[in-house]
Amino acid sequence: MESSHSSRKIVHITALLTAMLLSFGYSYAQVTDTLKEVKIKAKRAKPKVANDERLNTYSPGQTIVTIDSITLEQYRFQTMANLLAQQVPVFVKSYGLNNVATLNFRGASAAQSQVYWNGIPIQNAALGIADVSLLPVELMNKVNVVYGSSSALWGSGNVGGALLVENDLPAFGDSVYYLQSASAVAGSFGHYRFGIKSALSEERFAFSVNLFGQSVTNNFKYTDVNDSSRRMPNAELQSGVGLLQAAYKVNERNVVTARAWYQQYYREIPPALFETVSLKSQRDETIRLMLDWKHSGERTNTYIKTAYIRDYVWYKDTLALVDSRNYTNQVYTEAGIDHRFNEHHKLLLFTPIHINWIDRVTQGDRFTQNRYALAAAYLFTGINERFNLSVNGRGEVVNNMAFLLPGLNASYDINNWLQLRGNVQRTYRVPTLNELYYNPGGNPNLKPEKGWNQDVGYTVSLRRGLRLQHSLSAYNRVIDDWVIWLGGAIWTPHNIARVHSRGLETENKLQYRLNDVTIHLGLNASYTIATTVSSYLPGDGSIGKQIPYTPMYNGQANVGFSRNRLYLNYNHTYTGLRYITTDESFSIPSYTTGNLQIMYHLPIGNNMLQFTAQCNNIYNVQYQVVNARPVPGINWLAGLSFLFNR
Repeated sequence: MESSHSSRKIVHITALLTAMLLSFGYSYAQVTDTLKEVKIKAKRAKPKVANDERLNTYSPGQTIVTIDSITLEQYRFQTMANLLAQQVPVFVKSYGLNNVATLNFRGASAAQSQVYWNGIPIQNAALGIADVSLLPVELMNKVNVVYGSSSALWGSGNVGGALLVENDLPAFGDSVYYLQSASAVAGSFGHYRFGIKSALSEERFAFSVNLFGQSVTNNFKYTDVNDSSRRMPNAELQSGVGLLQAAYKVNERNVVTARAWYQQYYREIPPALFETVSLKSQRDETIRLMLDWKHSGERTNTYIKTAYIRDYVWYKDTLALVDSRNYTNQVYTEAGIDHRFNEHHKLLLFTPIHINWIDRVTQGDRFTQNRYALAAAYLFTGINERFNLSVNGRGEVVNNMAFLLPGLNASYDINNWLQLRGNVQRTYRVPTLNELYYNPGGNPNLKPEKGWNQDVGYTVSLRRGLRLQHSLSAYNRVIDDWVIWLGGAIWTPHNIARVHSRGLETENKLQYRLNDVTIHLGLNASYTIATTVSSYLPGDGSIGKQIPYTPMYNGQANVGFSRNRLYLNYNHTYTGLRYITTDESFSIPSYTTGNLQIMYHLPIGNNMLQFTAQCNNIYNVQYQVVNARPVPGINWLAGLSFLFNR
């Protein structure tokens, strides 16, 4: 074993020395013609986009969009809803100011689109959805968007796609590393925000804390149904957020990490256009605790992670005499083994256990939903590392229902600039606790959603002077027993039989460097058709019609430049028409917005002063994402941060 390891080291060192000698002596060799030309080719290592190997290794054929660090800095003081709506071709269904914002992947419903925090699902245990307007970009170091189903790897319910957010700690080092940051933000409509961040690391210990609080009046102008200009009432927002992380390096192979994320939002819910007044408010309080142990071996990596999540929602409407308080709880545990047999074969085995329950204080009852699973992913790499095939499978039990979720995805590098990929997955989603038991309106007779998802695509990457990345994906998905909420005064979920979703997505980035100026251009677009094929509801008029709140066209464009410490970007978004009824009898018109971002860094000794500013909706467009819910016109946000490090 040692001799084999030593021989590999000798080969690597010899190759390195050869490359260095060739770089110094190439011109001399050509003149004297005493040496034959030698070409050394090596496949560039695929960069790790996440801390989770399910994404890095076992998803070669899936469409994954990684938000780069510069973009995360641009949107540092905004919410994940704003970031995704302006930078990713996914429809963010926002119910207006201080209201819920959910994700729509490829025509999927909010409950079919999942959100994961360091590999842990964080959607509300009762609702089955995550409000992305309550996810601060500032807390996240890595953000990835996964399109299409990957139920075998990420669990049932992952039908349309997933948002993966992760936190990093400062790296362990021989010397002590210390960073302190303070920020102050001001913006339109009485927006004020203050925060601090500290990070410390040394040989065996790493620690970080991120705290901020904000207050927003949100008294923007809008036009009511009588074409009169009004100030938005009952729209104040206050929040406090904190993330504490600590890691201990037991030895060279074992690391233990603990995280605690607490946030509280108080939101007044403004009136819709059909309401003369609103006295609604909602308090969202969440605590997320996570403990993670990782063991790194020569061929085998082992991990155990466990998390507890508690969501408290207090909704009040003093006008309608509504006072509802709900506690939802989740316990999630996952243990896994990632083994590399050789350079061609890898295997991941893991066992997720997910226990959910909701305590309804107002009704005085409790409902539970327990999930147990055994999952595996096998990766084969061949044809000079150009071909990657991942075969995945998950057996899952939800309460008394058992099902199997197979999947397969693959990629093939035709050459060093063109890659083909494909993905096939079975999908299955059990109705949420709210869909089954919400009072009033729950439907305990709902059937699980089930079907298949397929997508294929290619990526072109050119890195010679002009850096170009172009990708195109085509997808197809058929879901039986699709769940949709229908009704008037009381809404109730129904299975509407079969829905067929298909479409195209493209992402394009162009970067060119001219002296000390780097110019960038980006264009993202999606085309989605999601129609009802058959329905259990006779005469509902939905056959062949687009699913409500699924725009057929959606896209974003970015253009800007960076020079030295200055970064400037203009963003333009387009969201197509959305039908709001199943028979397409009513719709909301399409809209476009223009948004401007600027960022500047000023070194002061070993420290850094950073200035960021955004101006959103610069053309002051009056539009609605969801019917009768107006959004602000032109608005701005500016922040100043001082980073002290040593």
